[in-house]
Amino acid sequence: QVQLVESGGGLVQPGGSLRLSCVASGTFFSGTFFRMYPMAWYRKAPGKTRELVAKITSGGHTNYADSVKGRFTISRDNALKTVYLQMNSLKPDDTAVYYCNTASCGWSWGQGTQVTVSS
Repeated sequence: QVQLVESGGGLVQPGGSLRLSCVASGTFFSGTFFRMYPMAWYRKAPGKTRELVAKITSGGHTNYADSVKGRFTISRDNALKTVYLQMNSLKPDDTAVYYCNTASCGWSWGQGTQVTVSS
């Protein structure tokens, strides 16, 4: 079983930046195995359903939700079994709990990391 641990969230003013990290771990879970999976960041705001924010394939190709395009960048380090989300020009509408998972939501969800954008 794979465990996901997200970190890097916090309180930031509009226009600020944060970098989120998500580390995958598990018994016999290697970087080679991690490399095979397209990964994604999701977020869930209060009163809303969880939405896809960004995806990255095993080959490094990326896709973004229209609402974050040009502001967020997803990346991965397969050796460290880690996915990152660099978030710039943050807006209050970006306030949510952020989660990572495979692009097909195939692993158990972690606890997420809270991002709050407020002045």
